[in-house]
Amino acid sequence: MHKYMRAIGFSKVKNSKDMHDIIMESLSNADKRSYVSHTENTILAEFDRDFASHIGVAVCGEFDEDDKFTFEYCYPYLRGENVSTMEDVTVESHADKESFAGVVEEPKVGVSLVFYLQNMIHYVKVRSNDLLPIKGTTLNLSALCLKGMVIMPRMKDEAAVAKSRRDTQKRAKLVADARSGDENAIETLTLSDMDTYNLISNRIRKEDVLTLVDTYFMPYGVECDQYSILGEITECHTETNSMTGEEIYVMTVVCNELTFDVCINKIDLYGEPAPGRRFKGAIWMQGFINFPENAVL
Repeated sequence: MHKYMRAIGFSKVKNSKDMHDIIMESLSNADKRSYVSHTENTILAEFDRDFASHIGVAVCGEFDEDDKFTFEYCYPYLRGENVSTMEDVTVESHADKESFAGVVEEPKVGVSLVFYLQNMIHYVKVRSNDLLPIKGTTLNLSALCLKGMVIMPRMKDEAAVAKSRRDTQKRAKLVADARSGDENAIETLTLSDMDTYNLISNRIRKEDVLTLVDTYFMPYGVECDQYSILGEITECHTETNSMTGEEIYVMTVVCNELTFDVCINKIDLYGEPAPGRRFKGAIWMQGFINFPENAVL
C-alpha cells in the first residue's frame, strides 16, 4: 500500500483488501492506457485512473505472451499543469522495480532536484528508439503531501519584493557559473552564505525563523525525492475524490522561484489556503517530462 494514497483522498485505506478494490477499479475503468514492448515476450503497461481532475492512481505491470496481466506496483499521482523548469533532465531506473527517477540541475533551487517520473512509458519508448539524450524538454513538477500548514506572509513592500527577486536571479546565475567551474562565482557564493549564516544567527535569538525566511527548499528524510518546503501560494482550488467523496486541496506554490502544484487531503492541512499566504510541509516530488513533438510516441 502506498502511503501517499491519503493525499489524493483515500484516507480510509487501511489494508491490502481496500487497496485491491482501488487497483481493480483503476484497471477496469482506466482513463488512459499506455503500452511499450519490454522484453521479447512481454509488454510493459500502465493504467491511469483519474479520481479527480488530474489526480488519480497509476497501476503498472506486464502482459506476457499469453496476454495475461501481472500487477507489479501502483502509485498515486497529481499531474502538474505548470511548466516548472526548462533545464535538461537526467533519468535513472530504480533498482527494485520498473520505474524511474528524474534528476534536474535547477540553479534556482541550488540542489540537484530528484523526482519520481510519471510518464515512464513515454520515456521507455524514447529510450528504446535510441533517441536519448533529447534536447528541448520541459518539466511539469507536482507534489503530494501528507501533512502541512498555512502560514501568513511576511510584511514586505514592493521595493523589498523587487530586491528579493533580483537577489534570487543573481544567486541563480552565480550557482550556474559555479557549476561550470568559475572560481570567482564559487568564492562569491561562499562569502554570501557566510554572511547569511552570521545574519540569521544573530537575529534568530530574538525572532522566529519564519519571519526571517520567505521560502526554502531542502531534502527531507532518507528518500531522495522527498523535500521539506516553504513557499508562497499563488492559486488554490478544491477537488473531490469521486470514489470516497473526500475533499482535496490543490495549490500552486512558488518556492525559490520554482513553480509547481501540491496536492493534500483537506483534513491534513492546518489553516485555510489562499493566494498570498505561505504553505509549509513535507512533500513527495513527482515530474512529467514534456518531450518535443518530433519524439517518437
